[in-house]
Amino acid sequence: MVKGAGSYVKSKESETTTPVSRHRFLIHNKEDHVGVATTPIEEDEQVIGVYMEDNSEVNIRANKAIPLGHKISLVELDAEQPIIKYGIQIGITTCALHVGDYVHTHNIKTARW
Repeated sequence: MVKGAGSYVKSKESETTTPVSRHRFLIHNKEDHVGVATTPIEEDEQVIGVYMEDNSEVNIRANKAIPLGHKISLVELDAEQPIIKYGIQIGITTCALHVGDYVHTHNIKTARW
């Protein structure tokens, strides 16, 4: 039997029930400040992220709803600080960021221009 995220799978071989965790965001590099939502994330939802380098996981509560493909903050950052994704700077924070914050154009300035 398989249910939604955070549910259980019954193994036919051992007839035991094992918890199944389903990640909701990916982190490209261990030095990244943000992860990318692989499904829409709801406000106050506790979600699991997976580091692509080694499959390790992090568990974070989302402070706001985060749309598919958008970023969630993994770290605390002050305003005017570099923000890292893919191991490189992608922008500068325009305000303080907290773990679990929705990160997008309303709180970062792109490094492209």
